[in-house]
Amino acid sequence: MDGLKIFSGNANRPLAEKICGHLGVPLGQAVVGQFSDGELMVEFRENVRGQDVYVLQPLSVPCNEHLMELLLMVDALKRASAACITAVVPYYAYARQDRKTAPRVPISAKLVADLITAAGANRLVTMDLHAGQIQGFFNIPVDHLFAAPVVLDYIRQRFGPDVVVVSPDAGGVERARAFAKRLHTSLAIIDKRREGPAIKAMTLIGNVWGKEAIILDDMITTGSTVVMAAELLIRHGARGVHACITHPVMARNAVSNLQGSLLQSLAVTDTIPLTPEAATLEKVKVLSVAPLLGEAIRNIHNQDSVSSLFV
Repeated sequence: MDGLKIFSGNANRPLAEKICGHLGVPLGQAVVGQFSDGELMVEFRENVRGQDVYVLQPLSVPCNEHLMELLLMVDALKRASAACITAVVPYYAYARQDRKTAPRVPISAKLVADLITAAGANRLVTMDLHAGQIQGFFNIPVDHLFAAPVVLDYIRQRFGPDVVVVSPDAGGVERARAFAKRLHTSLAIIDKRREGPAIKAMTLIGNVWGKEAIILDDMITTGSTVVMAAELLIRHGARGVHACITHPVMARNAVSNLQGSLLQSLAVTDTIPLTPEAATLEKVKVLSVAPLLGEAIRNIHNQDSVSSLFV
């Protein structure tokens, strides 16, 4: 691992420390703070000239501040003559705005891609993008990882063979189908209708009677989708309802929604740190993706294939 340095912003330092522990390298010394007027300041306190540098920074809440931290860190590394700068962004914010859904609205996912590239990043590593086509918004190499290996191990250890994988909307069918194939089980789909941000109606496609239903999704924000999906699945005879979700955004009243729901368990990964309130929920279990990200960094640094990490 000669010539490798890993730094972290303020978004998820514990994950960066786990990755460094997995790789057996120290976490780089960097200060990311604020001036008295609220402007961000960045200073790297070790030499990075000619080094292969990785900056870990998920764009979690507050996403605008964490995005600005990432841009400043990448710019500082570029000006300090780092040989290669890889932005490791486990959670990519603004991913839901990947196309024009109405007149006179931005394609925010493309704008964020342009900002990261313009700042000086040479490569991006991310995980479970909300829309896979966002990879095409970048003119630099993108390694799109999946939390599937971690989640599949959890499902195999936690549940028996009598499960059904459920996609909570049409956009997640491909992901759910891949899980169902690897678990050798059946698939159900929820047809979700929206009016603005609110969910108007849900219809179940498939059979869940007498089975443990596992809802798969890439992120949980307010929790309204999984809460309503759990009620629908129980009404259709599911023995129990669980959820496995990669990014625990947990905004607004997500915790209160989940507390009073029919959802029996919720497995999330540590791409985003849980809020203190969410961490108190007994039904929440956190799965670590640090070994997966660590192996991706190792393979990229050694110029080996990253596709070996895909399931």
